[in-house]
Amino acid sequence: MAKDYYGILGVSRDADDGEIKRAYRKLARELHPDVNPDAETQARFQDVKNAYEVLTDPQKRRIVDLGGDPLETRGGGGGGAGGFSAAGFGGLGDIMDAFFGAAGATGGRGPRSRVQPGEDALIRIDLTLEECSTGVARDLTVDTAVLCEKCHGGGAEPGTRTETCDTCDGRGEIQNVQRSFIGQVVTARACPVCRGTGEIIPSPCAQCGGDGRVRSRRTVTVQVPAGVGDGMRIRMASQGEVGPGGGPAGDLYIEVSEERHEYFTRDGVDLHCHVSLPMTAAALGTTLPQRTLEGEEELTIEAGTQPNTTLTLRGRGMPRLRSTGRTDGRGDLLVHLDVQVPDRLDTRQTELLRELAELRGEERPDLAHRNGLFGRRRSGGRTR
Repeated sequence: MAKDYYGILGVSRDADDGEIKRAYRKLARELHPDVNPDAETQARFQDVKNAYEVLTDPQKRRIVDLGGDPLETRGGGGGGAGGFSAAGFGGLGDIMDAFFGAAGATGGRGPRSRVQPGEDALIRIDLTLEECSTGVARDLTVDTAVLCEKCHGGGAEPGTRTETCDTCDGRGEIQNVQRSFIGQVVTARACPVCRGTGEIIPSPCAQCGGDGRVRSRRTVTVQVPAGVGDGMRIRMASQGEVGPGGGPAGDLYIEVSEERHEYFTRDGVDLHCHVSLPMTAAALGTTLPQRTLEGEEELTIEAGTQPNTTLTLRGRGMPRLRSTGRTDGRGDLLVHLDVQVPDRLDTRQTELLRELAELRGEERPDLAHRNGLFGRRRSGGRTR
């Protein structure tokens, strides 16, 4: 049964080349063996690569749209294709090539280049909230394919060069002429000797084995901008995998993983924290030191502050990415006041509270609920 190559990439059947490429690059970053080395993920990564190869090749995509699979093993007769195999067809791909002229007697696709673009790479870094706030420079160790220094991507030993493939005469494909009930049919497939490149390397480079690239561990420095958050990615152009044949390198993506903070909770560019406040301090008013990312500052609590009041400290939150440095370039710090009612009172404290309740006429619960010390609820909070 033919594979659903559109479903593998998660694109619609009328997706253009740009959509297909974007979907492929996204999945390749997530499934790359350097990020997810388990066997199941690697198998899915291969499926994604195959789907990209098929859907970016007009002839192969035509075969898929007609219900075939251009990557099926040739010669596999089955179902309705059995009669065609008996007539000399290698599979549905050959039939489609014959009808749509993918490789007719007048010429085919031609050799493909040995030089192919490289894949993107992904690495994750852990950052504290303070590092996300100020930005930081990090040296990262990256294991990727790099250009072979010995052959400089050519794939041949120094002093030697590639030669034209004798099997396909440099065309990159071999053609078969067969007769069938519909007449003479010319089919073509990639040359098995040169793998469709039209050339061979008699003396492959001993360092890279003819691939034009080798794996290497190297150190790159990433500048993390102020204001980044969990899940954000920083792109380093051309720092990913070098392609086969020394092809242009893909990009390196740095994904931020923000560590949980013991005091602040982040919500976009705003920060939240909770401060416990004795009921006497809420009633009488006070000042207390308030922690911020830049240090401590004095927080004023007005007399009569109600439970669940939120005080807003403007410009004490996280910086906005690409901000201009103005005050409005940062978020706010929202301080949530949790008024604490004592659950244990000694005899003297109890007497004093009873005396206060008598003075305020709050001995009865219904009156205390309506006019009590914390009975009047404020809407909203104060801003500084």
